[in-house]
Amino acid sequence: MAAGDIVHNTSICFKRYLTNEQPTESDMEIFAGELTLSLAEGTRDVLVRNLYLSPDPYMRNRMREIYNSYLPPFEPGKPITGFGVSKVILSNHPDFEVNDVVAGIITWEKYSVIKDGSGLRNVSSIDVPLSYHIGILGLPGLTAYAGFFNICNPRKGENVFVSAAAGAVGQLVGQFAKLTGCYVVGSAGTDEKVELLKVELGYDDAFNYKKEPDLTVALKRYFPEGIDIYFENVGGKMLEAVLYNLSNHARIAVCGMISQYVSGCGEPIYNLSQLTIRRAKMQGFLMSDYLHLHEEFTQYILCHLKKNNIVYIEDVIDGLENAPNAFMRLFQGKNVGKQVVRL
Repeated sequence: MAAGDIVHNTSICFKRYLTNEQPTESDMEIFAGELTLSLAEGTRDVLVRNLYLSPDPYMRNRMREIYNSYLPPFEPGKPITGFGVSKVILSNHPDFEVNDVVAGIITWEKYSVIKDGSGLRNVSSIDVPLSYHIGILGLPGLTAYAGFFNICNPRKGENVFVSAAAGAVGQLVGQFAKLTGCYVVGSAGTDEKVELLKVELGYDDAFNYKKEPDLTVALKRYFPEGIDIYFENVGGKMLEAVLYNLSNHARIAVCGMISQYVSGCGEPIYNLSQLTIRRAKMQGFLMSDYLHLHEEFTQYILCHLKKNNIVYIEDVIDGLENAPNAFMRLFQGKNVGKQVVRL
């Protein structure tokens, strides 16, 4: 494979804007094209062959034409963009050489041209499975680390609750909490995931929220003295139940609210007065707010991986053509751990 070669370049393109409906695979289109391996002279562009793609829940919000968010909507007819891991094929950028492994924002294609090498990190020297760079060492990992340690400010012995606890972020938050010496309970949507939380991930306890007729009563059962830290991934009725079970001076890190992504406008939340009564803090955050912690976070993760203190679970689906299905699994509760697409 060399400059000037013509290669097949399959793409996953976004088809149409959605409003409040559940996304389906038909909202994405597989397009088979060709690409000449070349870069324009005078640029700092990088051409990569993509190895792993990261379907993530936040991408649902980019399927709306009008959305007041930190990222622009996808463009109909254009390849979907998201986090990925790639190998450099051609480079005009001084920081990247042919055969380097990079991580960052790429297009959902077999090959991508990254303008100015924007947002890419050279991860060639880090000795971990390559897919880890879109998971435990990527967006989910830094999100879990920054949200838990910088917003929740945990202390040994505190009571921690994590919703969507078997997902990409939740699985890590619970383990960070255990490493800090906290009591940790997680919720998930299947008995299989509940067992995973307790047996594989070291949660002190866990429950299937779908089997609880009253989430407020359920949380009282697991936290009779109240919740000190809540890592929010779900929103809606789960958040309402948590608010009623807070301890004094509790902290809530609002990472995401996957139950609200389809409706767009969300739903009313009751019990907010508990924030005042309990003198609690609830704060939203973005991973991008904490990029300055990346080196600190990376060393923390690598240290605990080396000591086998952290279990990391991936749900891998093979084939670029299966990326739409992998994305749907996030909203159907089918993924166990970090959803990954291996090309």
